[in-house]
Amino acid sequence: MMKKWSQRFYLFLIVLFLYAPIGTLMVLSFNNSRTSVKWGGFSLKWYQRLFENDTILAALCNTLLIAVLSAAIATLLGTSAAIAIHHMKKRRQSLCMSVVNIPMLNAEIVTGIAFMLLFITVGNLLSVVGIHFEMGFGTVLIGHITFNLPYVVLSVMPKLKQLNLSMYEAALDLGAGERQAFFRIVLPDIMPGVLSGFLLSFTMSLDDFVITHFVKGLGADTLSTLIYSELRKGIKPEMYALSTIIFLSVLVLLLLVNAAPDKQDPRTDKKQAARF
Repeated sequence: MMKKWSQRFYLFLIVLFLYAPIGTLMVLSFNNSRTSVKWGGFSLKWYQRLFENDTILAALCNTLLIAVLSAAIATLLGTSAAIAIHHMKKRRQSLCMSVVNIPMLNAEIVTGIAFMLLFITVGNLLSVVGIHFEMGFGTVLIGHITFNLPYVVLSVMPKLKQLNLSMYEAALDLGAGERQAFFRIVLPDIMPGVLSGFLLSFTMSLDDFVITHFVKGLGADTLSTLIYSELRKGIKPEMYALSTIIFLSVLVLLLLVNAAPDKQDPRTDKKQAARF
């Protein structure tokens, strides 16, 4: 009994330390008073002012557009890479998976600085031939795609290992083309992993700060970089509201990722084969 109580108390302390600051921030976002030391009553005026700020709305549009595009492109490239790696020999497969894992194990600030130096070098080389190049929306998009790729590969690979290749081979024997068999047999089986990879990439891109900070250039602010620059000028209640919206958005996306279907009914295999 005592052991069980101590475990619950320990879990409570962990949750408290993790979410107490976020809870405080969320409460202050509804505070009618501008100061954080005085409660002025419940109010939504900071959210109203937030959506009346053109700078914040522009950063929100950039954030969503970059998140959607980078997640979609990373999902397409990552799924293709996972399929290619899956069909490699075991030794090459282990080598490729080690290479895929390096960006995840590497410090994010190192990746950000490396991208910044790369884009600066590319800009200098292009300027020699008279081509103007500067960091902005495109460089942020490239950075996010590269950062998201390993997460997609790692999300799709387990589904590929669970794949029943006999159904794919049976579809080919029944006269289906390779493309038709892939889209009718393989893709539906790995779709939960693909969706998980997309949602995870979208979430990672949505709240990324370090890589964006180094490669954004001028005029390509996202919500994370905007919050950082605004907080350097002084704490504004609008930032509380913005941070609350970001946290809740990421929380919902993570819940969707965890709720993604993990298993497929074996009876669907016969239905898929019957199509041919």
